Amino acid sequence: MNLKKSILLIVLILLVDQWSKIYIKTNFVLGESVDVFNWFKILFIENEGAAWGAKLSDVLPISDATGKLILTIFRLFAIFGIGYWLYDVVRKKSSKTLIVAVSLIFAGALGNILDSVFYGLLFDDSYNHVATLFSDEPYGKLFHGKVVDMLYFPLVDTTWPEWVPKVGGKNFRFFEPVFNIADTAISTGVGILLVFNKRAFGNNNEEEKVVEPTENQEDYREPVKE
Repeated sequence: MNLKKSILLIVLILLVDQWSKIYIKTNFVLGESVDVFNWFKILFIENEGAAWGAKLSDVLPISDATGKLILTIFRLFAIFGIGYWLYDVVRKKSSKTLIVAVSLIFAGALGNILDSVFYGLLFDDSYNHVATLFSDEPYGKLFHGKVVDMLYFPLVDTTWPEWVPKVGGKNFRFFEPVFNIADTAISTGVGILLVFNKRAFGNNNEEEKVVEPTENQEDYREPVKE
């Protein structure tokens, strides 16, 4: 897989990711949801932190704004690292599996970085009203944007039986995370590396096999013409 095909894959993922986020941001109020199926909903939330909404300010004595800035800068460094990794595996003509996986991870990471860096400048907030793109009163500033999430799969939504100790009568919901297309690309890329590890990191160039003559193999010589 060459660099052009890798870039094409990245661009396609970014287009779908950013289109879906802008559509949700400009058509949904924060917290609004639409049922697609019983097990699949479109639910608009915004993630101010890292995975699962975790914030640096939850573990360090810093403000939310400072934690957000540190996290965004860290993501930028990570993007450059993943980008170099992608360039390196393409340059070395690594396996197609590895190049596809790294391309997916890079595209997903870049998709979420765009939210973190620019969305605070592009949109106003989504509280109790639909946000406006290119608003005169943006909700944040550069490097302080919130990542837009909308894909929600509550595959199981039930209540624990009363007889179950400690959790009886409480709600049980399987797969609560809300995520986006970029997250899906990252997870898919990582999954490919884990499941197809040998294919991804194996030697792409087959070594030439040298056949050694066996003991029972007679030497072949052309007959000498007299």
